[in-house]
Amino acid sequence: MSAAPMTEDLLIEIGTEELPPKALTKLSDAFTQGVVDGLKKSGFEISGVDSFAAPRRLAVLIKSVAAMQPDRAVERKGPNLKAAYDADGNPTKAVMGFARSCGVEVNDLQQQETEKGIWLVFKATEKGRILSDLLADIVDQSLARLPIPKRMRWGNKNEEFVRPVHWVVLMHGSNVIDAQIMGLQTSNVTFGHRFHAKGEIKLSVANEYRQKLLSEGFVIADFEERKQNIKQQVIESVERLGGVAILDEELLNEVTALNEWPIAVAGEFEEVFLEVPPEVLIKTMQDNQKYFAVKDKAGNLKNHFITISNIDSKSPEKVKAGNERVIRPRLADAMFFWQQDQKQPLDSFNAALENVVFQAELGTIADKTRRVASLGEIIADQIGADKTIVNRAVVLSKCDLMTDMVGEFASLQGVIGKRYAQIAGEAEEVALAIDEQYMPRGANDDTATTSTGQILSISDKIDTLVGIFAIGQKPTGEKDPYALRRASLGVLRTIIERQLDLDLKQLIASSAELLADKVDSREVEQDVFDYIIERLRAYYLDRGVLADVFDAVSALSPSRPLDFDKRIKAVTVFRDMAEAESLAAANKRVGNILKKSAAGKVSSVDENLFSEKAEKDLFAILNSLSQTVDPMFVSGDYEAALSKLSSLRDPVDAFFDSVMVMADDEAVKNNRIALLNTMNQLFLRAADLSRLHQS
Repeated sequence: MSAAPMTEDLLIEIGTEELPPKALTKLSDAFTQGVVDGLKKSGFEISGVDSFAAPRRLAVLIKSVAAMQPDRAVERKGPNLKAAYDADGNPTKAVMGFARSCGVEVNDLQQQETEKGIWLVFKATEKGRILSDLLADIVDQSLARLPIPKRMRWGNKNEEFVRPVHWVVLMHGSNVIDAQIMGLQTSNVTFGHRFHAKGEIKLSVANEYRQKLLSEGFVIADFEERKQNIKQQVIESVERLGGVAILDEELLNEVTALNEWPIAVAGEFEEVFLEVPPEVLIKTMQDNQKYFAVKDKAGNLKNHFITISNIDSKSPEKVKAGNERVIRPRLADAMFFWQQDQKQPLDSFNAALENVVFQAELGTIADKTRRVASLGEIIADQIGADKTIVNRAVVLSKCDLMTDMVGEFASLQGVIGKRYAQIAGEAEEVALAIDEQYMPRGANDDTATTSTGQILSISDKIDTLVGIFAIGQKPTGEKDPYALRRASLGVLRTIIERQLDLDLKQLIASSAELLADKVDSREVEQDVFDYIIERLRAYYLDRGVLADVFDAVSALSPSRPLDFDKRIKAVTVFRDMAEAESLAAANKRVGNILKKSAAGKVSSVDENLFSEKAEKDLFAILNSLSQTVDPMFVSGDYEAALSKLSSLRDPVDAFFDSVMVMADDEAVKNNRIALLNTMNQLFLRAADLSRLHQS
């Protein structure tokens, strides 16, 4: 028995100029995965992986990698024995060509017996290649497959990458693997921080990479370790100010990608700027300056910020002063926009919306607003909302799009409108609705809290969905320029999570009618409905609902999302009952019988035609249960109804055990099918249980 091959840690580092911060983790993950996949494909076992990502480097340390591929058995199938030799027993051209391609003589081939006859095969053991011969190609392929939208060349080189590459480390244990990658000779030399590190850092062994960069290079190479370091520094700095940090996750990731040796620095700005809405100040601090904003214990914004410097300065007060100096013009601009916008009433901005195109075929934003107002009235009638409030909110809903503030901070549309409406003395529900029309803004965002906000959110999104489908621009593949997936999910979440009893098909039809003067939307109504419901599948699967439960409900195509949700919850509970498997199987069996029989359409049952006890018992319990569960179905209490119907398991099992459905007597057969149809229709008032998978 041969000894196991020696293993060592493998280090690969690509040293670059500063990488795009928002793409850093994606590049790192893809690079690591590409290397790991390449090694596995080549037969190497992978026991552990450490990934490193910093502004000037992508690196991966793979634990205990063998120096050589394992030997592997090679088997190639050649021609059939009959085709391999002629009538005189001489090898044919086919078998000679096959043997030649394998590098052997015909006599070296082996025979293999199969069900289809005897075949000639080539069998051999292929000696494993050494790691160093394979690695350059594995790394090159991984780099070539990185998700880089636009590659660049530098100097007079032909190589292309997201940023210029300046060094490459390739080590297996203490050995440097000799290779050319990105036009550079590999080595055991890395480089640390641009300013703190003193020149080259020579590695003696692969697994000292992390520690040596930290101690000699002033680089925290591990992204997550650096992120937690920054987070802790920010929290501690803010605590010294007596406040609470606003730790936006996206900003935290971006700052981590910008710094190798993070040092938190606290700064402040003039209190007068706090007159500007906090959302604006936070936005400009986060987006423009990459600062962490600070709140007091009560949640009010303080005139402080925390910035992360990539250098441990000997004069931190100068770093502080410099950051304070650059934020002031930003805040001054925000204050100017804030004051200028308030010099005219909010609804006066509406006139300009008549000239702003929403979509060429669907008209202006003003046209869209009028449609949303009409659809909003329809919804208000259905849920008992105040139409006066709804109309006022719709009138003001898009005004802030024409303000200077939203012109500068586009992502704050709605938020700015809310603030201006509050200052103007509008009803609080109107002000909140202007912001809530855009909710939920993302998967983790809440839905609108006010009735008016819910109505605006639903109306605006339905209008967009129907209109864009009508002009033939529904999403294809990953392209979704009008964010219709998010709009669909927003409509569904608002209706379900806010318990609104609305009919989606009716809303789509009303929206299509309102669009009639622009486009003919009637033919896309079903497409829009199906598209939205398909998003509902993802919504439930993300929440742990099983696919077969969704299919069982979706088969009935309920048009009220709230009703759909009640059915989902009921079937989920039913699926865990002891009776579920048997009744699901019975429903499937009944469904198959009904499909094959025209008698399945017969709904009336003649009890005088019963001869078996089991069919009489089933008929009796169906009659009794039908009266019990009818009011439950009417009220939408599907869970209680299915719980009652679970008592059908024993009589249904008994029926199938002792009754021949397809009797010779046509009348008896049709009567029994009608009995089964009665049972089937009862379950179908909740869901198609035949679609539940049996365990």
